[in-house]
Amino acid sequence: MIDKLEIRHEQPTIEQYLALRVEAGLSPMSAEGAEIGLPRSSFAVTLYEEGLLVGMGRVIGDGGCFFQVTDIAVKPSCQGRGLGKIIMREIRSFLDTVPERAYVSLIADGEASRLYTQYGFKPVMPDSQGMFLPR
Repeated sequence: MIDKLEIRHEQPTIEQYLALRVEAGLSPMSAEGAEIGLPRSSFAVTLYEEGLLVGMGRVIGDGGCFFQVTDIAVKPSCQGRGLGKIIMREIRSFLDTVPERAYVSLIADGEASRLYTQYGFKPVMPDSQGMFLPR
């Protein structure tokens, strides 16, 4: 069914974004945060089949020095079909256009690191350690 896949370089709607994050097992976000954050994406890719959002990914950051890959999500009923690879291919193409010395990072949950290594990402441990501020 990948032949019916539509790739768009745009962010999803707030409602689509919130729903797909939860459905794909990512942490829920607020509508308020999504309304502020989505338009500030450096790059976004969305995958649609028959008008239905089935996958997404974003790059956020300051547009010059720092970029972070985030919100990689595929609808569970569509997983195992290579859609994550399509999302990462589109993101990697965008990242190839950012300034050469820019720092590009991501947080890989679980086995997702296997996907990201295919696109050149490497673990930062033991030199660095990812951290977050619980809210």
